[in-house]
Amino acid sequence: MRKITADWVHPIDQAPIQEGVVIIDDDGRIQALSTRQAHAEEELEVYEGHLVPGFVNTHCHLELSHMKGRVDTGTGLIPFITNVVQQRGAQPEEIQAAIAEVDQAMYEAGIVAVGDISNVPDTFAQKQKSPMQYYTFVEMFDFLQGQKAAEEFDKYHSVYEQLAPKAGDQKSCVPHAPYTVSPALFSLINHTNEGEARTISIHNQETPPENQLFLKGTGDFIDFYEGFGMSLDHFQAPHQTAIHYALQHLDPQQRTLFVHNTLTTAEDIQAAQQWSDQVYWATCPNANLYIENRLPNYKAFLDTEARMTIGTDSLTSNWQLSVLEELKTIACYQSYVPTETLLRWATLNGAEALGMAEQLGSFTIGKACGVNLLQHFEVAQGFVAETTVQRLV
Repeated sequence: MRKITADWVHPIDQAPIQEGVVIIDDDGRIQALSTRQAHAEEELEVYEGHLVPGFVNTHCHLELSHMKGRVDTGTGLIPFITNVVQQRGAQPEEIQAAIAEVDQAMYEAGIVAVGDISNVPDTFAQKQKSPMQYYTFVEMFDFLQGQKAAEEFDKYHSVYEQLAPKAGDQKSCVPHAPYTVSPALFSLINHTNEGEARTISIHNQETPPENQLFLKGTGDFIDFYEGFGMSLDHFQAPHQTAIHYALQHLDPQQRTLFVHNTLTTAEDIQAAQQWSDQVYWATCPNANLYIENRLPNYKAFLDTEARMTIGTDSLTSNWQLSVLEELKTIACYQSYVPTETLLRWATLNGAEALGMAEQLGSFTIGKACGVNLLQHFEVAQGFVAETTVQRLV
């Protein structure tokens, strides 16, 4: 039994406790929350700082870990995607070494669970032995070429079948983005997930040409497809933003995690939340800055009471995979977001989005959620450059 105390304990599902004590058993499960005063005669583990549950990273591409520094910053999404497609190849030994290194780095950075995109099975062996929980999203796309939907589905479903998740891990088949998935492929994905309580991840509204494609049927994505020898002559623009196209073809009975949302408006958020009460939003601020030099308007998400979560994306589009560094970026550029709100985004909201809230996300009795120590951090001041995280459990 361990009794860990710090200046403040943040249970997340209740108000912070000054000089709180987190009591955990030998399996890391929360047994009780208390105060130092109630344990005045007992030996405690005493720390300066703030105790918070383990972080949940809801969006990652672990399989791209070997690509750190290969793609330039500030190019915009379309050149970025082109560079990833052209440069992701490497020797298997290099890929596996990078995956193992980054998995360990995320664990040491206080992350307890990861929502991870997989196009290939490269990460599956590491996930079997990782101390973190993984929700693997096997991502599918046919680049709006509906006549190839069945062929592309079979290719990616074979990847899906190769993953046997370890205890606590989960998996699902998911669409890549509105601009890369035809109605036919959406239908095949929905059929595969039907009847199961799953999370469906989809990239959403990262760049202006994405909305332009769906609003007007024009823009840089036309040239992007032509560059890969594919035509969009058959595509009929629905004259709505990209997320509305996705909503027409996703399953509202599943938890749905919209990722990036750099250009998502309050109207878009409201439309999604009226469509389903199981909608979550993942923000990856450092990746947004890396690729597009822009951030989402977080005020729109606060005003609509959206359930935001934190992601890191990949080392192709980030300098590190740290939930804490993402929180620092939000606090730096949009400091009106309350600190307690950021902590919830990084913990309980993420656990709920991945269907892991029974075990993770808050200091609730019975959970094995991990314990992180934040130092050089004050709630009134928020996250600053000097803020550090140490994993205690």
